Amino acid sequence: MYDLVVVGAGPYGLSIAAHAAAAGLRLRVLGRPMATWRDHMPDGMFLTSEPWASPLSDPDGSHTPAAYGAAHDLTTEHGVPLPLGTFTAYGRWFGERAVPQIEEATVTSVRPDGDGFHVDTDTGERIAAKAVALAVGVMPFVHRPWPLLELPPHLASHSSDHRDLRRFCGQDVTVIGAGQSALETAALLAEQGARPRLVARADRLRWNAPPQPLERGRLRALRDPHSALGTGWPNRLWSQAPWAVRRLPAATRLRIAEQAPGPAGAWWLRERFEQTVPTLLNHRIRAATAHHDGVRLHLTHAEGGTETLDTQHVVAATGFRPDLGRLRLLVPPVRTTLRTVGGSRAPELSCCFESSWPGLFFAGLLTAPSFGPSMRFVHGAAFTATRLLRGVQRRLGDRRGATTIPRPARDGAPAAQGT
Repeated sequence: MYDLVVVGAGPYGLSIAAHAAAAGLRLRVLGRPMATWRDHMPDGMFLTSEPWASPLSDPDGSHTPAAYGAAHDLTTEHGVPLPLGTFTAYGRWFGERAVPQIEEATVTSVRPDGDGFHVDTDTGERIAAKAVALAVGVMPFVHRPWPLLELPPHLASHSSDHRDLRRFCGQDVTVIGAGQSALETAALLAEQGARPRLVARADRLRWNAPPQPLERGRLRALRDPHSALGTGWPNRLWSQAPWAVRRLPAATRLRIAEQAPGPAGAWWLRERFEQTVPTLLNHRIRAATAHHDGVRLHLTHAEGGTETLDTQHVVAATGFRPDLGRLRLLVPPVRTTLRTVGGSRAPELSCCFESSWPGLFFAGLLTAPSFGPSMRFVHGAAFTATRLLRGVQRRLGDRRGATTIPRPARDGAPAAQGT
């Protein structure tokens, strides 16, 4: 029987596995490395986080984007957005060096068995484990506005459905949303020869300011501190103190997880977007129907007016919502009885990411209602991996290999950012 099975090989799964392997746990890691980043994000995308705020986590902190950049003659410096392809390659490089073995198998079922679990895979193997960490990423939790749900895929899709946007060249495409995913998808569509527009409920688009220099005066740093989630004291709190968020009332945690930080575009995208993409703000989709060879959208204005809009395709860049009901690999007796945060569909977790089912741990998006918005970003992987490992060791009754949880790195002043 294995000590731990990690389900998922994205930034969170790989980070958990790196810490567990270094602690000497008998381990299996199942999943395609960096699958969401490789298969569900469009070519030409950049990360919104600074390179120093986007490392996967290993115990000695040596496998960073800066280290990868130095090894491959690539620039990873403050104020220079990191290309998706570079980050994806970095994640795979991290897995090859920090994780003993990753098996590209799909988990089909996780079911309790005595004091442990049986984990079934699509290869027909059944793995016995004392503990399971579910780091399944965001793809099970894709959110689409309900008016689009009845449309066929050739007429309506989610932004995560597209790796190559060239298929829309010459087409009229409507993008729904006001966050970075919507803004960048629309800009990329324009650059690939499509005719995009943006429709959003927001009354205006919000853009992040360019990052301030890492080295600056004390007064400026105190007034507007750096953090992995952006500048400002609220972002610094969410990024530095997930443990404090967990101590708040459930309703407060849910509100923070849903609203902070709010939707905004990256500073480096603004010029590209505003020069090429028309916008229709203060509008909601009331209905959507197939019309000729495209879609007719019925829109409602915030002030009460209505209008129709014909388009050839709709892309919903409307994010992801944590929902245990969509986690079909968990058998119903577990999925339906887990304690949840308030009235949400997210699991209530211990300080070490353990659910109300002993030995079952969660990582990533599903943990944001417990630990706050940093769990929606790569930055949260370090806090998660160290805490979760401690929880697994407690569950195993093995405190000898317990690691001390390191203090978070200071948000904003890593030793070396460029190569």
